[in-house]
Amino acid sequence: MLDRLLDRFLGLPPAEGPAPSVTKAIPVPMPDGVRLLADRYAVPGDEPRPVVLIRTPYGRKGLVSKIFGETLARHGLQTVLQSTRGTFGSGGEFRPFHLEKEDGLATVAWLREQPWCDGRVAMAGASYLGHTQWAVAPYLDEPLEALCLGVTASEFVSTFYPGGILAVDNMVSWSALIGRQEGRFAGLPNPWQTKKTRAAMAHLPVSGADVAAIGKQVRFLQDVSEHAGPGDDFWAPSDHSAEVAALRTPVTMVTGWYDLFISAQLRDFKELAAAGREPRITIGPWAHGEPASLKTLLTDQIGFLSAHLLGDTAPLRQAPVRLYLQGAGRWLDFESWPPKSDATPYFLRPGGLSSAEPVESKPGTFTYDPADPTPSVGGPLLSGVQKQRDNKDVEERRDVLLFTGDALKRDLDVIGEISALVHVRTDLGHGDVFVRLCDVDGRGVSRNVTDGILRLRPGNPESDVDGVVAAEVHLDPTAYRFRRGHRLRLQVAGGAFPRFARNHGTDEPVFTAVDGKPARFEIFHDPARPSRITLPVLSGG
Repeated sequence: MLDRLLDRFLGLPPAEGPAPSVTKAIPVPMPDGVRLLADRYAVPGDEPRPVVLIRTPYGRKGLVSKIFGETLARHGLQTVLQSTRGTFGSGGEFRPFHLEKEDGLATVAWLREQPWCDGRVAMAGASYLGHTQWAVAPYLDEPLEALCLGVTASEFVSTFYPGGILAVDNMVSWSALIGRQEGRFAGLPNPWQTKKTRAAMAHLPVSGADVAAIGKQVRFLQDVSEHAGPGDDFWAPSDHSAEVAALRTPVTMVTGWYDLFISAQLRDFKELAAAGREPRITIGPWAHGEPASLKTLLTDQIGFLSAHLLGDTAPLRQAPVRLYLQGAGRWLDFESWPPKSDATPYFLRPGGLSSAEPVESKPGTFTYDPADPTPSVGGPLLSGVQKQRDNKDVEERRDVLLFTGDALKRDLDVIGEISALVHVRTDLGHGDVFVRLCDVDGRGVSRNVTDGILRLRPGNPESDVDGVVAAEVHLDPTAYRFRRGHRLRLQVAGGAFPRFARNHGTDEPVFTAVDGKPARFEIFHDPARPSRITLPVLSGG
């Protein structure tokens, strides 16, 4: 009954024939002698078949086994679900993003030697399970048959440190998750633990937030906070972006406009497309891990795997780019990313935002205080589905500048990549430039659409003789319809905490920083130093 309901939910035809058989805890040897445990979900029949490999740090039971093990196998896809090193019975130490290449390559080689595998191997999964795919696929002499990359990217470093700043909320949330995931009742909802983890995000120094959250150190949080400085190559072995263009494996992707990997995943898509690899991608109105995205992700991956392993090519008849236009409530198909658009600048002026050229004006000013950091609201987070939120409380603060346009005379469709150029000076040389684009409706409610941040340091090469920095801030890409009668609004602030680590205004590393200094900001928007946001307005929109 449950299987039939799940198939109906996913839009899949009812599975026919006997249920798949499961072999638990198969030890897979690694070159260093460590053994990683895997469960095999075999489809009926004795002949060798292709294998879908899924490598996960989150365990092999519960929802993971039901969705990625049983469901794939019931639909003819032999599946091996493996626990990564140091997790759920697998030997060794779990050092996230380390050794996934070595372990993954060894696992694929082992699979191809098994009598029940016909030599063909594909990989699937989402988030960290996508990282384990990128850690393997580019390095195989014999390519994989397919990659199914849900909400993930070839490199995670830009997500650890967006704009050069430690992503405190996401890093503490994930550290708390993996630090207690094998404990008793860890999989059950725990509002007390959630509250404790959120409080720990404010702990100083950041390196102590793991103990504050779950009562013990988590190696990942120590690593990610200790290696947050510029030029640190600690994470270089986990970055597979240099291998993207050479990938020879067919690729399908699913992501969401409020997913923390959206920018990096679209970079991967563009590079694959430019290399002639013909990837495809679906982008919905989702946040990372949002249940509403599960159906699309699973049906996409099952269909793609069936096409490349079982010969059912019907699921391949999809446009290369399928995206959801927020505000319009409809899906659009395109042949490429980004679609053709008109790069339209909107210039900042005192209190306003206009496509007209800037006028003479004094700079806007505010003071950012690390002891009372500008708070974050909404956006792409791991700690619960946030997405769009009313920005009223943030916009009433004195450390946030607002630039609001006139009411739109017609719908404005913005689809593509967005950047802002902000001429800024701080009295300390240190400072973060946070830029957020909002949609203000007819009632005056301001909701975030997309944003970005950039860390400035003394001696910034982009500064002029007066110490004014031309800061180019890249916002996450989006597809959004600003309705007629609505207004565009740009926020400029010195941070968004705890989503991003507070700027202490000193040279002390975030790993040890406790004290801080307030920084005075000047935002210039005159003809000599024009500040602007450039929007990709859909051609004809």
